[in-house]
Amino acid sequence: MTRKKASDFHPDVLRLFDQYVHGALDRRAFLQKAARYAVGGLTATALLDSLKPNFAWANQVPESDERIATSREEYPSPKGSGAMKGYLALPARVQGKLPSVVVYHENRGLNPYIEDVARRLAVEGYIAFAPDALTPLGGYPGDEDEARALFAKLDQAKTHEDLFAAVDYVQKHPDYSGRYGAVGFCYGGGVVNKLAVRRADLGAGVPFYGAQPSAEETASIEAPLLIHYAESDERINAGWPAFEQALKADGVEYQSFVYPGTQHGFHNDTTPRYDEEAAKLAWSRTLEFFDKHLKG
Repeated sequence: MTRKKASDFHPDVLRLFDQYVHGALDRRAFLQKAARYAVGGLTATALLDSLKPNFAWANQVPESDERIATSREEYPSPKGSGAMKGYLALPARVQGKLPSVVVYHENRGLNPYIEDVARRLAVEGYIAFAPDALTPLGGYPGDEDEARALFAKLDQAKTHEDLFAAVDYVQKHPDYSGRYGAVGFCYGGGVVNKLAVRRADLGAGVPFYGAQPSAEETASIEAPLLIHYAESDERINAGWPAFEQALKADGVEYQSFVYPGTQHGFHNDTTPRYDEEAAKLAWSRTLEFFDKHLKG
C-alpha cells in the first residue's frame, strides 16, 4: 500500500477526519461531509479508508529485535478498575539500574504503533511500559473503529487511575533506577499533563499534542515538560496560550515546539498525517530530554 501524505488531502478532509477520530462525527456524518471532496472516481468511503492506519509502517523496532525483551504484564489498579494489563519493553541485557518511561496511548488503546514506541525507548536503554486503558473492556480489539467505540464507554475517572497506576508498577521493577518519565500522544498527551499535576515525583513529561490542564492544576506541576504541538491542530492549540501563561506564572520548567505544516498525530507513522521530518525531530528532542532528566 502506497503511503499517502497529509498534502494529498484537502485540509477540510483532514479536519473532518480529526473530528471523526475524536468522536465529534460518526462514520455516516464523515462520509456525507467528505463526499464533496471525493473526486476523480474516488468515493468518500475510499477516502476514509486511505486515512486509516497501516500498522505495518509502525515497525521501526521489530519485536524480534535481539537488543530488547518484551512481555505482556498485569498490574494492580486499586483506585481504578482493579486489574490492568500493559506492554513491557526493556533492554535484553541489563547492566545496572535503568530509568523508566511510561508510554500513554491515543484514544484507541494499546495498538501496534504505541507498542513500537515502547520498543524504541527500550533500544535507548529505558524500561518502557505502555498500559492499555481498554483492559476493563477486554483490551485493544485489533480494530481502530471498534477500539474508539469501546474507549467512549470507559469511566474516565477510573481510567485515569488505571493509567497512573502504571507508574507504581514500573517503580517496583527490579531493574528500576528510581527515575521515571512519561510520554503520551493525543489522549495520552493529556494524560501526561494530568500525571504531571498529580505526581510530584515525575522526572520528565513529554506530551505530544495533548489537552492542557487548568491554570489551577498547572500550579501543582513540578516536573520539567517538553511539549510538542502540530501547527494545524486548532482543537488542541486553542488551549496552549492559557497553559503557557500558567506555566510561566508558576515557574514551571518547560520547552515547547510547534512543528510547521504538521497535523495532529504527526508522530504516528501509520497514517497519512505522519510527517517524517517533524516526527524524527520531535523524537530526537524527546530522547535528549529524557537522557538529560532521567539518565543525567
